[in-house]
Amino acid sequence: MISIVIPFFNEEQSIEPMYEHLSSAITSLTHDFEIIFVDDGSTDNTFKNMLKIREKDAKVRIIKFRKNFGQSAALKAGFDHADGDVVISMDGDLQNDPTDIPVLLEKIENEDYDVVCGWRADREDPLSKKILSKIANLIRRNLTSELVHDSGCTFRAYRNGCVKNLDLYGELHRYIPAMLQWKGYKIGEAKVKHHPRKYGTTKYGLKRVIKGFLDLIVITFWQKYSVRPIHVFGGLGLLLSSSGTLIGSYLGIQKLFFGRGLSDRPLFLLAILMIIIGVQFVVSGLLADIMLKVYYCQNGRKNYLIERVV
Repeated sequence: MISIVIPFFNEEQSIEPMYEHLSSAITSLTHDFEIIFVDDGSTDNTFKNMLKIREKDAKVRIIKFRKNFGQSAALKAGFDHADGDVVISMDGDLQNDPTDIPVLLEKIENEDYDVVCGWRADREDPLSKKILSKIANLIRRNLTSELVHDSGCTFRAYRNGCVKNLDLYGELHRYIPAMLQWKGYKIGEAKVKHHPRKYGTTKYGLKRVIKGFLDLIVITFWQKYSVRPIHVFGGLGLLLSSSGTLIGSYLGIQKLFFGRGLSDRPLFLLAILMIIIGVQFVVSGLLADIMLKVYYCQNGRKNYLIERVV
C-alpha cells in the first residue's frame, strides 16, 4: 500500500488541479493507495476544497491543524497517520509532478533503498531561490557528509519504518535524508520533473533560510556528538584549560624569575578566562551527557537501530 502525504498552506487554487493530476497518475499503479492532505492552518478556502474532494474520493484523508505549525510539523503529522508500506511526500503547489511517483517507487522497490529523494535537476524557480538553495546544499553536504543533490526537495519516497520515529520541527524536513543516513538507512535519489508555480506565492524566503541554517547546526551536532556530548564539550574545555594553564605558567615563571608584573598584563587575564571557560565547557559536557541519558531512558529510546534479527 502507498500513502501519499501532501501538506498545504493557503493553496486553495492548487488543491483541485493537484488532486486531479495525482489521481490520473496513480490509477495505473497496481498498488492500493491513500492520499493524506494536511492543512497547515490555512486562512483561505484550502480546507473547504479538501472537504469537496473527500466527498468524491474515500481514499482521501484530511488532517487539519488549528494554526500554522510549519511544513515539518505537517509532514510529521502525515507520516504518523500513514498506513502504507511506502510513504510518498510531495508539495501541494503543483511544482512536483505526480507522474514521477512510479519512478520513485521502482527505485525503492528494485534497488533496496530505504529512502529515494527527488532531484530537481532542472528547477523552474526564480534565480535568487536557486542560488540560495545551491549555497544551502553546499553547506549541508560539507557539514553532514550527506551527498543527496537536492535535500530541499520534498518529493521523496520512504519505507514506512523510516519515518515513524522522526522528530521533525522547525525546518528539519530539509534534513530528513541526513537524519536517516545518520540512523543507518540507505539513501538513493532519482531525477524528477519540476514545474513553475502557477498559483499563490512561495513561502521560501530569507527568514526560512536562517532558520534552516540554525537547524542544520543542530543536525550536525546531533549526528556527530549526540551519543557522547562530553567528547565535543570536554574536548573544547580541555583545549582552553590547557592553553590557559600554559600561558599562566609562562607568566608565572616570568614573575618568579624575572620580576615581571602580572597586574598590568592582559595576557594574564586571558589565561585566567580561558581556564574558567574551559572548566565550564567540561561541566556543560557532563550535564549534557546526563540529560542525554535521561532523554533515552524516560522515552524508552535506544541509541541504536536494529535492521533485522536472524
